Amino acid sequence: MNFQKFFKIRISQSHKISVYTMKKTYYLFNPGRLSRKDNTLKFVPMEEDGNGIPCEGQPRYIPVETVDQFYVFGSLDANSSLYNFLGQNDIALHFFDYYENYTGSFMPRDSLLAGRMILAQTKAFQNKKKRMEIARQFIYGASFNMQKNLQYYNRRGKDMEGTMELIAVHSANIEKATAPHELMGIEGNIRQVYYDAFNLILNDFEMGNRTKQPPRNEVNALISFGNMMCYSECLRAIHQTQLNPTISYLHTPGERRYSLALDIAEIFKPIIVDRVIFKLLNKKEIQERHFDKRLNSCLLNSAGKKIFVKAVEERFNETIKHRSLNRNVSYKYLIKLECYKLAKCLLGMETYQPFKMYW
Repeated sequence: MNFQKFFKIRISQSHKISVYTMKKTYYLFNPGRLSRKDNTLKFVPMEEDGNGIPCEGQPRYIPVETVDQFYVFGSLDANSSLYNFLGQNDIALHFFDYYENYTGSFMPRDSLLAGRMILAQTKAFQNKKKRMEIARQFIYGASFNMQKNLQYYNRRGKDMEGTMELIAVHSANIEKATAPHELMGIEGNIRQVYYDAFNLILNDFEMGNRTKQPPRNEVNALISFGNMMCYSECLRAIHQTQLNPTISYLHTPGERRYSLALDIAEIFKPIIVDRVIFKLLNKKEIQERHFDKRLNSCLLNSAGKKIFVKAVEERFNETIKHRSLNRNVSYKYLIKLECYKLAKCLLGMETYQPFKMYW
């Protein structure tokens, strides 16, 4: 098989789909029932009547050809007939629990998986030098994009010089690391310095310590929720290539998680999630009233969740002029391109270089 030709075809086809069929991500906030109605999807939300008694709401019909994936935040009633239908139409579902933690995904059949790619991924993982080369690039990309965010606010009167210098000091240790766990430690140091700068960037909210499962304050709640959305989008992009999401290089592959999605998400979290958080909080589009605070936890309420999800989705679909392709591409498509670049590297077609903001 000519893999150079394959990747050109895949990129061309993927771009054509996004332009002409306009497949979208749908977010199900209410509990309800999702079923097949001929060649249409039918969602019946569960609501409460005036007396607080659960009842069925107005059904919504969704043309299957418009759906790329679902994010499910409430309980979902579905059967095997529906999942067969979703699989046939290459539609994914991502599930989140009450605390907004990602709990799992239904992914269509891995029709693009190829034995040659799995062997290449495994070979690179088992080769310590190759694994470290790839893992370093994920950290370089993440660190660079964090610095770009800091530079943006430094130019706008927020003093980020000390923070940027400290991140540069930690980044200098990336090349010295000899094992993935050392790289993870360096990444943790970089991210801690970066998160400390949130207190300077944000006007009315404080970051405090990074807390999760559950998050303890508003900023941590947004970071955790946004990172899970970024992870899910990376998983979806991986699934649309020949890569196997369970074989990773920076994060240690483990049971019950798609660790390659964690690797790729490192690059895009500063670009997508963090920029959305800064914008929403500083423009007061999300305020304290959009959170539910309980003992040792702070979560977005229903209204806040809808605002945040809408903003992240808009960011995913925002376009930039791609230097190599010389055309506008969305951030969502950039994630898929990152997967193709990694795949080419694993097949020995090119050296992997992570996406870095250039504006």
